[in-house]
Amino acid sequence: MAGHSKWANIKHRKGKADAARGKIFTKLGREIAMVVREGGSDPTVNGKLRDVIAKAKASNMPNDTITRSIKKAAGELGNVTYEQIQYEGYAPGGLAVIVDVVTDNRNRIAAEVRHAFDKNGGSLGTTGCVSYLFDSVGMIVLEPKPGLDEDDVMMAALDAGASDVEVLEDCYEVTTAVQDFSAVREALEGRGFAFLSAELTMLPQTTNAITDPDLLIKINKLLDMLDDMDDVQDVYHNGELPQEEEED
Repeated sequence: MAGHSKWANIKHRKGKADAARGKIFTKLGREIAMVVREGGSDPTVNGKLRDVIAKAKASNMPNDTITRSIKKAAGELGNVTYEQIQYEGYAPGGLAVIVDVVTDNRNRIAAEVRHAFDKNGGSLGTTGCVSYLFDSVGMIVLEPKPGLDEDDVMMAALDAGASDVEVLEDCYEVTTAVQDFSAVREALEGRGFAFLSAELTMLPQTTNAITDPDLLIKINKLLDMLDDMDDVQDVYHNGELPQEEEED
């Protein structure tokens, strides 16, 4: 699998659906609200908040917007309670799909997610029906820069505790165990590496190549409909979609 991106298919899908910058910032704001409520507004003692701040910066969220989101989460959440929920199901063709949600209305989002699956020829499953097909990992995507030697990148990442490094044409993908993600990210940040993204994610253990055009249309409609929901943070799947579908 050397040189093959485990992440690009999902990341491109996510990037396509989140093309509107404001939508990305709205979702990041909800993540900030969640971790501030759990661990407080001080990133020096709240490791999850540090991770989300790094993710926000990698998504080009301005520092003042990040700060406002933290202050809002710390002071104005008395009557708003977000909860994190994960849904699992099948897209057309039996493709495994996981939907991560942060919501203030469990009943509404459950109905919306179920409707999306039903409308597009999929089926919402029970907890655990497909998650065993995925691994939870940390994924840090580093931006290549002139003069940056790939051996130095690999050594720095592995020395920091990364479990794997993929050298690709346009980036370096650094995979970590979930428990090592923060330490690896902070070590690479301290070394001055530029992040294209840095977050906890789910990678499929194996992928299914989708080549049938009609099936591909149905799958994309479902993924787009899920991604367009304000409460949906991430959508993961184990499909290997044609490159042409990622180029919008």
